[in-house]
Amino acid sequence: MKTAFLDTPIGTVKITGDENGIQTISIIDEKVDDKQEIHECLQNCVQQLKDYFQGKRTDFELTVNPKGTAFQIKVWKSLLQIPYGKTTNYLAQSVLLGDKKAIRAVASANGKNPILIVIPCHRVLGSDGSLTGFSAGIWRKKWLLAHENPVKQETLF
Repeated sequence: MKTAFLDTPIGTVKITGDENGIQTISIIDEKVDDKQEIHECLQNCVQQLKDYFQGKRTDFELTVNPKGTAFQIKVWKSLLQIPYGKTTNYLAQSVLLGDKKAIRAVASANGKNPILIVIPCHRVLGSDGSLTGFSAGIWRKKWLLAHENPVKQETLF
């Protein structure tokens, strides 16, 4: 397993993976030297994340290899269907997955998403539109949503 770090506006992004794909993308509070040699299997991911944070990328073309239960993987795959700049809620995601009563299980699986940003669990809101549940912190979820859907000032006159 190889590891790379990337300094971003929301903290240090830690990426792990190998030739089979990206296994984790997490955000840590510690400052880490991101000038280290990046293993070939992670270089594309690092570049795509740089492009994302610079506003040059709205989707990712990466091989992901998250570890989880069959249900978790099904939930994480459904997250990939949420377009950039759009949001959904846990109930709608549960309905999409075929069982509106599974809302708590779906929310729990979202909370265990090991590949933040690329698998966009930050695009899922509470049923009332509230910013609930994000393993890296609500302020980061708010930042990511604002980054993907910036408020555009209308002309006043």
